[in-house]
Amino acid sequence: MAGILDLINSDLGKQIIGGISNQVGTTEGETSSVLTSALPSLVNAMQNNTSTESGAGGLLGALLDGKHDGSLLDNLGGLLGGGGIDTEDGGKILGHVLGGNQANIESGLSQSTGVSSDKIGMILKMAAPILMAFLANKARTNNVQNGTDLGGLLGGLLGGGQEQPSSTGGSILTSVLDQDGDGQLGVGDAVAAATKKGGLGGLLGRLFGK
Repeated sequence: MAGILDLINSDLGKQIIGGISNQVGTTEGETSSVLTSALPSLVNAMQNNTSTESGAGGLLGALLDGKHDGSLLDNLGGLLGGGGIDTEDGGKILGHVLGGNQANIESGLSQSTGVSSDKIGMILKMAAPILMAFLANKARTNNVQNGTDLGGLLGGLLGGGQEQPSSTGGSILTSVLDQDGDGQLGVGDAVAAATKKGGLGGLLGRLFGK
């Protein structure tokens, strides 16, 4: 399965970067840098949320039965060009996914990319509905039916497939991204990784040869 970072380098990714840059007032390089670090952070946070039955059910329902059915991508160019992306909905998505860690994530991304926090907030509010539409299409394509399937889908987007055990007994991905050494991948780890040079996207890129 293609990883989430492959989206940035695709034709769709270039369209997203260009459209968001025009709306927010950032360069395409700045927008790309923010999204390269932010998208894995968001997917990782979603994967963590699927560890509970309620979290998995809520996200699965939003992807399969809610407004995030993937149709947004059908007219993405028009929506981006005309400012039609629902940023209010994007803010709600970020609140559900990141909770009280949203400000920390935005601050960490600002430190690692040099883009101001207010512009990062705007970028994320535009990117969140697009990410949900992208995930909804993936969920349907992969016939995701339950929380276990959803967790596997999100993990595949982060790692390109099932994580392989490391010599210490944890996964390679966890050993690289577990910033606080507790053996678990959490939003705090994503924040810590994002503040390091190259961001979380850089770590994932080096890990998977992107």
